Amino acid sequence: SDLEAKITEAFDLFDHERNRTIDFRELGTVIRAIGGVPTEAEVLQMVRELENDPPNGYINLERFLPVMMEAIEQEQFPKASEEELLKAFAVLDPEKRGFITVSEMESLMANEGEPFTPEELEEMLAAATDLSKGKIIYREYVVLLTTYDDTQ
Repeated sequence: SDLEAKITEAFDLFDHERNRTIDFRELGTVIRAIGGVPTEAEVLQMVRELENDPPNGYINLERFLPVMMEAIEQEQFPKASEEELLKAFAVLDPEKRGFITVSEMESLMANEGEPFTPEELEEMLAAATDLSKGKIIYREYVVLLTTYDDTQ
């Protein structure tokens, strides 16, 4: 199925050894690459459910695929809408400039809510636009975030 292929493709991006396993610390990133928006608590719960037995720090594709397919079909990790994301960015941009600076975003993502790891922050910023100017033009970024996942 298309969904199965999409999940496998995202998993494969993080299967650095090409042995159908990923480091359990990359699970949240894989889920986000598929379009899910899990909390850290949800990621930890999934790690406990999916980690090899006995635990060795890795998750196999064979265990991940059916669980992730069901999670998507059950809408376990609902996505934020374009409108919700634009409202959130508008709060961060009281001057209504249409952008936030990379340094503002880095500070927010490292210090507010569930802090991003440096790797997660780097990945998120890599997808943002106009990094050469030190700006995230959030309308373009929101469109990217909400159109990537076409499974729902």
